[in-house]
Amino acid sequence: MRYVAFLFLVPMVAHAGETIVPKNAKLQKLWSEGEFTEGPAYGPDHCVYFSDIGNRIMKFDPATGKTTEFRKPSGRANGNKFDPKGRLVTCEGANSGGNRRITRTEKDGAITVLADNWKGKKFNSPNDLVIDSKNRVYFTDPRYVGNEPREIDSESVYRIDPDKTVTQLIFHVAKPNGIMLAPDMKTLYLADSPPAPKGNRYLLAYALDDDGKVGKKKILHDFGDDRGIDGMCIDIKGNIYATAGKGKTGGVYIFNADGKKIDFIATPETPTNCCFGGDDRRMLYVTAGKSLYRIHLTIDGFAVYWPK
Repeated sequence: MRYVAFLFLVPMVAHAGETIVPKNAKLQKLWSEGEFTEGPAYGPDHCVYFSDIGNRIMKFDPATGKTTEFRKPSGRANGNKFDPKGRLVTCEGANSGGNRRITRTEKDGAITVLADNWKGKKFNSPNDLVIDSKNRVYFTDPRYVGNEPREIDSESVYRIDPDKTVTQLIFHVAKPNGIMLAPDMKTLYLADSPPAPKGNRYLLAYALDDDGKVGKKKILHDFGDDRGIDGMCIDIKGNIYATAGKGKTGGVYIFNADGKKIDFIATPETPTNCCFGGDDRRMLYVTAGKSLYRIHLTIDGFAVYWPK
């Protein structure tokens, strides 16, 4: 694969306190040969794994600058995360070639199915996921594309326990998409992002108890008529990095835990998802359009798994 690197100046949003995006920071394009990139995750080999929804998972190696195929076909992989043991967990979506399930890639390359149904009914199209410190997987199951018959009427959020028990947690949203946990595991953040012109486009927060059950929802931010959140990640201080908007408004919106916008990183293509990586945990990787980007920030990212 050809290595491509371009730099883009990043507009700043001034705010009191620490500046998360350094002055004159530059967004670097690393690769731009995809169909539709999504779901970046920082792996045990210090590489970034991400979905090219054409039906493959790619691997970017920061040491060499090369991007190669990791898994093809991928079952229409979308969101990815590494679990506490350093194994890649993936949402496989709908559409032609989509498996509509959650899988784990073992360290020997074998694929383990964690869940492919709820009460005997096939999922709509698993989209994004997050994993807690107890190795419970929380994932969203909307349906954006694909003509396969739906077996579940609601578009919901589910939890998979380590024994593979599947629990439907949230079912009163329109299109659950990006999902993230606070570093203390006590808050579940969710994007409700329907594409309809007048749909609600919210960043939601739910209290989460030790048993993995959610409380009442709280609206932290309303994107109004703009494109809502796709994917998210979080830093060690609980600031939320949300990919949203399009065109001039497209980029990574940075919110504090109360939903106040504190910074913004513009992207030249429509952003889809993001994750932290790098030896110092401060490199933000962003999937957008057909590409993978990165930018170095001033604060450590958070994840339940970090490579040694």
